[in-house]
Amino acid sequence: MNNLSQMRIQKPAHEIFEAFVDPEKIGNFWFSSSSERWEEGKTVTLRYEEYDAQGDITIKEIQEHKKIVFEWAGNHKVTITFVQEEKGSTIVVVKEEGFDETNENLISQLLDNKEGWVYMLTCLKGYMEYGVNLRAALVKGELE
Repeated sequence: MNNLSQMRIQKPAHEIFEAFVDPEKIGNFWFSSSSERWEEGKTVTLRYEEYDAQGDITIKEIQEHKKIVFEWAGNHKVTITFVQEEKGSTIVVVKEEGFDETNENLISQLLDNKEGWVYMLTCLKGYMEYGVNLRAALVKGELE
């Protein structure tokens, strides 16, 4: 079982790829920090300062400016693909695999996961196209 999210961003693939792998840039749209540059075979620690949370990812594959594959969160595999278009824009495709089809909470897990990826892609678009930082603004749960 997998979840697929996609977004067009008006920047070339090599610039978007660098936003993910460069620890100086990732804090502008996704996690607040990355322990090091993403390279194949490395384990990288990603941190959310706002939520006092962190987790490790294991980089399984890197194709420069084209694809990043990593594992996280209970052996989930995430593939981020950068599809360069002719007019300078890029379609960023995120596929996460590894959901347990027998889990009674599967639908809510898939919805929550999809929401997270679409939000990250929206923050990426804001950062890459307009230079704004939208990250860590998503509010989860009900407000009283």
